[in-house]
Amino acid sequence: MANGPVRVRFCPSPTGNPHVGLVRTALFNWAFARHSGGTLVFRIEDTDAARDSEESYEQLLDSMRWLGFDWDEGPEVGGPHAPYRQSQRMDIYRDTADKLLAAGHAYHCYCTTEELDARREAARAAGRPSGYDGQCRDLSAEQRAAHEAEGRTSIVRFRMPDEPITFTDLVRGELTFTPENVPDYGIVRANGAPLYTLVNPVDDALMEITHVLRGEDLLSSTPRQIALYKALIELGLAKEIPSFGHLPYVMGEGNKKLSKRDPQSSLNLYRERGFLPEGLLNYLSLLGWSLAADRDIFSMDEMVAAFDIADVNANPARFDLKKAEAINADHIRLLDGKTFIEACGPWLKAPHAPWPPENFDTAAFEALAPLAQTRLTVLSDITANVDFLFLDEPAEDEASWAKAMKPGADALLETARTKIAEAEWTAEALKNAVLAAGEEHGLKLGKAQAPVRVAITGRTVGLPLFESLELLGRDRTLTRIDAALAKLRA
Repeated sequence: MANGPVRVRFCPSPTGNPHVGLVRTALFNWAFARHSGGTLVFRIEDTDAARDSEESYEQLLDSMRWLGFDWDEGPEVGGPHAPYRQSQRMDIYRDTADKLLAAGHAYHCYCTTEELDARREAARAAGRPSGYDGQCRDLSAEQRAAHEAEGRTSIVRFRMPDEPITFTDLVRGELTFTPENVPDYGIVRANGAPLYTLVNPVDDALMEITHVLRGEDLLSSTPRQIALYKALIELGLAKEIPSFGHLPYVMGEGNKKLSKRDPQSSLNLYRERGFLPEGLLNYLSLLGWSLAADRDIFSMDEMVAAFDIADVNANPARFDLKKAEAINADHIRLLDGKTFIEACGPWLKAPHAPWPPENFDTAAFEALAPLAQTRLTVLSDITANVDFLFLDEPAEDEASWAKAMKPGADALLETARTKIAEAEWTAEALKNAVLAAGEEHGLKLGKAQAPVRVAITGRTVGLPLFESLELLGRDRTLTRIDAALAKLRA
């Protein structure tokens, strides 16, 4: 197995939005490469013309950049094993398949789909393994010619050895696969198109990948790849068999593997909601690995310094959105003030901001930012937290209005207005004014300030009320309370 400098790869297919499980795989490969001083190869597996798209390819590159992953070889970077898109490497795969056929490591299989299905069904009925039964394994030249004379087409199958295959998985320990459970398998379609089962290990061999860290769902293909590697070594196309490590499943709701169809699996969802890349990556790293038993929050530099594939847990990891949000909130609080203000920028303008652009006041936002930073879960929350300051009228939230404007709210608001109008315009003085109004009506501060908050911001929750009033100003505050009183009386 692998020796020498570490070379790992991340090789997604450009099909749709990146999945958080895919990001977790990229993260572990990136952290392993950086920890070991090795090389990360970014390769695009785009041989499926029906599903792959240039738009998805560009989205993959953009996602990698947003996440902060740098790669040493691959698109936009180049490298000694270019090209790094499989669609541009077809001649390599054809040549390799020809060499495997010539050396007897592969053969033409003429079985039709109907014949294969019938024999599989018969094997299942007899209680035997239902994989390929080797029907075409040892055809003579005459038999092949006869099949071709009939007009049969053929796929190319790889000839698996008739002996168990044992390897040590970096995550799961020693594993053994017996021959009856790993039958001969297709590597080239009847139309000549190479299959994943060929192109993936061939690229790994030619790019001298030393460690393959990938999802548990690919574990069953590993003995096939090891057998193919041995053939490639014999042909002089590979130097060694890489070490394999299979990462645990990421589970979603109901004890099921998180799939692309699950809304919470899409990386774009987290970008659009305003997750910080370091917050999301911190959470994803916990799906199968930990820095320390008593520590969930850490930087990517700290992860790189500590990461060891031997510490990855083989058990499935459950995706917990609330924990992901909590960890992201912690990372938001760790930002310095200037970085936080810059990070909020996209959510303070169209299409996210509901206020006219000319209403935005940079100085007012910067004054409010420290109060908001301690309360946000995701950056997109900033819009609803500060809109009261830049809208001409507060946001309308009927549920908040119904909750706060109970019978007697108008009398309380009248008293509060009088005391607020007379108060010095500081947060402390405004708090005392509302506190005094509440006391006159037999209410504690929490109950007394609820109608005031809804009158000013339109919502029952938000930033500290009295600091908000101080920034909003006397005239706008009193105007909004008057408008709420008019609505209550109507």
